[in-house]
Amino acid sequence: MTTKMLQFVSVPQKQPDKRAATARRTDFDEIYKDFATPEATEQASRCSQCGVPFCSVHCPLGNNIPDWLMLTAQGRLEEAYGVSSATNTFPEICGRICPQDRLCEGNCVIEPGFESVTIGAVERYITDTAFEKGWVKPVSPVLERSQSVAIIGAGPAGLAAADQLRAQGYKVHVYDRYDRVGGLLVYGIPGFKLEKHIVARRHKLLEEGGVVFHLGQGIGDGEGELSFADLRSRHDAVLIATGVYKSREIGGPGVGLAGIEKALDYLTASNRRSLGDTLPPEAQALDAAGKNVVVLGGGDTAMDCVRTAIRQGAKSVKCLYRRDKANMPGSAREVKNAEEEGVQFEWLAAPEAFLGEGHVSGVRAVRMKLGLPDATGRQSVEPLEGSSFTLDADLVIKALGFDPEPLPQLWGQKDLAVSRWGTLKVGQKDFMTSLPGVFAAGDIVRGASLVVWAIRDGRDAAACMHQWIQENVTATAKAEQG
Repeated sequence: MTTKMLQFVSVPQKQPDKRAATARRTDFDEIYKDFATPEATEQASRCSQCGVPFCSVHCPLGNNIPDWLMLTAQGRLEEAYGVSSATNTFPEICGRICPQDRLCEGNCVIEPGFESVTIGAVERYITDTAFEKGWVKPVSPVLERSQSVAIIGAGPAGLAAADQLRAQGYKVHVYDRYDRVGGLLVYGIPGFKLEKHIVARRHKLLEEGGVVFHLGQGIGDGEGELSFADLRSRHDAVLIATGVYKSREIGGPGVGLAGIEKALDYLTASNRRSLGDTLPPEAQALDAAGKNVVVLGGGDTAMDCVRTAIRQGAKSVKCLYRRDKANMPGSAREVKNAEEEGVQFEWLAAPEAFLGEGHVSGVRAVRMKLGLPDATGRQSVEPLEGSSFTLDADLVIKALGFDPEPLPQLWGQKDLAVSRWGTLKVGQKDFMTSLPGVFAAGDIVRGASLVVWAIRDGRDAAACMHQWIQENVTATAKAEQG
């Protein structure tokens, strides 16, 4: 029996049940439970099926959200998965980690007066059901092509491109310096947001579809690395999808004290510990147990750090952010989860010095006030004179964002053009860098951004690579044969 749509007037919004904060503080398991079928059907039926679906408009992937909500409400789940996966390579991942409150759900037309449709939870339900029922199959090309492509980086952009190019029949080789597939999906995002078997499941599917992974393989001129020139010579086209991993730094007195750590180093150590890896000596100290922790920053990475510290048994966890709660760049849902778990937020506060003898023991901060909008349109911040205060800190984590590594220098490719921010320059329409046949996508082009944008870029870059190979490599081969 199908369910009618437009039920938002009589059916209230319901998110999946969330584990109690006291329970979830003790482990790294995902905090949201799965929808049962009746709940997913009922929540999907709240969709208004509007003529201009702003949820789709504000989704970087342009997902056909009203269509798969309607199919879910009608009990046609296999069709719903088909529609969802047509535009999204990893819907089960986006359903878990996308900031829906800023994207699709945040632009739902029923939001004024009625709470939005629970799009992310239904998306997750559809794909998890598809895996359970065996509807998700490895990619199976209709035509096997002779050309091969190399993808540098096994993060979301690289994996999305690999899936699309393999579907076109190309020989796809993915190179990554890490020992697991997933990039930041595995090492940057904690398990309480994305359990790692979800990523491993996609890795297995891609391998079964014929994608070849070269893990632990760095690119460059160092020992054990593969030179970029050699890589280009092996393949007909190359996609650079390395992401951005260089942590932004902060100045001020005492910044060089021990115990002041980079967010990615801290999260990687935590994720490796959860995966059962043996940590090197320099990473073993990256543990918040019994410590007073202060996290600097207000984005999603900062939320990952504070919530990880809670789970590691920190004595106290404080987040220092120079603007107010309304101006935080991170997901409001993540802030709420952090507050429930015991994180204390110091709004409108910025560090001015780090205290300690050899090892950090405190952060001296100053209160801030919001001023006039700056060049970006955001309100500027100004310190309040005489408002300094001190926070106890045995561990300070810098979650201030990420910048790209200097790839032209690391790879000996002086002709690889970069922007003034250090990101790779690509053609606006073709994703090609300044090197012929070398493309780039994801954060290495747009800067640190959302996983969903990386997936979109990887899919679009794959389409451009296919067109270029057909117009150049294939056409040249035919001319030589003729």
